[in-house]
Amino acid sequence: MSASGKRLDRDNLDWEDLHHFMVLAREGTLSAAARALGVDHATVARRVAALEASVALKLVDRRSRTTTLTDDGQRIAGIAAPMEEATFAVSRAAQAAKPGISGEVAISAPPSLANAIIAPQLVRLRQRHPRIRIKLIGEKRSASLSRREADVALRLARPAEPGLIARKVGSFGFSLYGAPAYLKETPPHAFAYIAYDEIIMGDTAQQKWLKVIAGGNEIVLRTNDLENQAAAARAGVGLAALPHFLGDRDPLLARYKVAQKPVSRDVWLVVHRDLRHAPAVRAVMEFLADCMKAVK
Repeated sequence: MSASGKRLDRDNLDWEDLHHFMVLAREGTLSAAARALGVDHATVARRVAALEASVALKLVDRRSRTTTLTDDGQRIAGIAAPMEEATFAVSRAAQAAKPGISGEVAISAPPSLANAIIAPQLVRLRQRHPRIRIKLIGEKRSASLSRREADVALRLARPAEPGLIARKVGSFGFSLYGAPAYLKETPPHAFAYIAYDEIIMGDTAQQKWLKVIAGGNEIVLRTNDLENQAAAARAGVGLAALPHFLGDRDPLLARYKVAQKPVSRDVWLVVHRDLRHAPAVRAVMEFLADCMKAVK
């Protein structure tokens, strides 16, 4: 019998319900859990409600916007954590044991790299390994390789999580870019700037570099989306610090040279140690490393 006096319905205990609950417990909100799982928030809510019905316990306090686990919810999450990790380990082992270069491989990368560097070159991977299917996840958050949110990743910082193997595969520089007419018509002392949000991206090397250059000049737009920054710079809103692989290829933007030492970011290729020898994963890793060779 459960703590509430109702019988536990073990036959209807669904792992997917438990998995959705664990992601919700980890992410803290329905919307964040939905993004991590690749579903809508109603699906997460339905799955968690189904789990509560199966175990005959209230696991989540729904009275506030932020999801709070009840005492029973915290206890169930603690018990389920090793089960979840074991499931992911089995999944990684199964992926690693698959023979041949085939199947789906999920790649996680920052949106700018996914859009401008990886996606345009996928045809080469398809030509060489036609039996590989790619899931390309271009988002700012780092997908968890331990939880199989992705199989391989490009990251802009060397990861510290246990179980991950990383190697540097390249780097790229930043410069200031603006619309040619804006640079021609606006004196430097009147330049406006386009920057990242301080709370989320304030500690990045390119943000610090931009702020030094801007000095007391006005930052008229803050956005963490590089495509938005580039679009605003094209329109003459101000100058943006953009990667060379974006700014140099844009015919509507021009570099503005500054005296400050240039800034760059390293790119790390990351894989879980359980998958590093999987044939399909290795093929994708070689492809990603090759993609980065021409990036400066």
